[in-house]
Amino acid sequence: MTLSDLVYAGLGVGALAAAVLPRVVFRRPFSLPMVFLAAGALVAIPAWGLPVVDPVADRLWVEHVTEACVVVSLMGAGLAINRPMRFRAWAGTWRLLGITLPLTVAAVAFLAWWLLGWPPAAALLLGAVLSPTDPVLAAEVRVGEPTDAEDDEDEVRFTLTSEAGLNDGLAFPFVMAAVALAAAAGDGWSWGWIGHWAAVDLLAKAAIGVVAGLVLGRLLGWMFFRARTPALRLSEHMEGFVALGATFLAYGVTELLSGYGFLAVFVAACALRSAERSHGYHNVLHEFTEQIERLLTGVLLFLLGAFAVGGGLGELTWPAALVGLLLLLVVRPLTGWLGQLGFAAGPRERTVVAVFGLRGIGSLFYLAYALGEHHFGALERQLWAAVAFTVMASVVLHGISATPVITRLDRLRDRTPPEVRP
Repeated sequence: MTLSDLVYAGLGVGALAAAVLPRVVFRRPFSLPMVFLAAGALVAIPAWGLPVVDPVADRLWVEHVTEACVVVSLMGAGLAINRPMRFRAWAGTWRLLGITLPLTVAAVAFLAWWLLGWPPAAALLLGAVLSPTDPVLAAEVRVGEPTDAEDDEDEVRFTLTSEAGLNDGLAFPFVMAAVALAAAAGDGWSWGWIGHWAAVDLLAKAAIGVVAGLVLGRLLGWMFFRARTPALRLSEHMEGFVALGATFLAYGVTELLSGYGFLAVFVAACALRSAERSHGYHNVLHEFTEQIERLLTGVLLFLLGAFAVGGGLGELTWPAALVGLLLLLVVRPLTGWLGQLGFAAGPRERTVVAVFGLRGIGSLFYLAYALGEHHFGALERQLWAAVAFTVMASVVLHGISATPVITRLDRLRDRTPPEVRP
């Protein structure tokens, strides 16, 4: 028996589990990500002697696998959203992006500087990589499959899904700010990097991502549904793997243009969705991306569990663990609530949106990417330990609570007369 034999067997078991387990855990107070995380931890028991992935030594591999998982999940999230992208209809989303996201970065950076004694660049990096939320790790708090009804999504699921779809790209400027600060000042502070960062990393790259996503999404929508040549009108052939082509095209072209590819993928998915809302091809594309997303997420969480038990949390300190727990239990609920002040949603909905800011695969990608852009020295393994712990804690805490909380919210909403709903 060789290691490759074990890998093939494990991949087979994992793929079957990804198909079976969603139906097993449905409506139960635990989630599919929790199962994969626990399975990875189990196989990495030191006495078994199995190798585990080291994200520092294997940084490039980790970066690209997490990158692929994020872009696929963003396409799936965008294709699932039925609500047209209008400013007022997405008011809750804009509040979370414009208020909650930067406040979260600042709060976590301050905690890392104050409690951990980290230099400003490393503290800012921790705040940046832990700022994006995840559209994958709790199916109960995201929108379902595409439908032809524009108003059938409740505000909680829509806001959390759209926030996660956009902040995976909008966290990039903050990550680049940490890298720029580290390059300019090392362990100190400098203001010299801010002008270039604001013009290029904050504004130009984000604008390129939005414009490229809109253009490519509309072109793909025309090609899929309205092209005169039958061979180009792919909606008539109902092939799901085309979703990967759309995903990687939007991401790759935008990155070649020096824009934010994550942002472009989600915007392209929303633009593609708006091309022909009633067509069943959207369900085919969404179902295919969801299957790929589930496989990639399962693999990565399995590896994360193995990394944690195999020594990855050896560099975790009590103050670093406290920072992660404060993010999940205090910072996100508080900044999420502040971001929604004055929003039309009811207090129950605002509370659930504020609390369920899941941390996931995006945080792992951003950390791997940032450490490839600049060397953070002795803090690299501490950063990985802090981020891995926070993601694992989020998977467990939100995985346990999502089903009962959302079920309770749905029941209360059903009992509320339509005329008094927010």
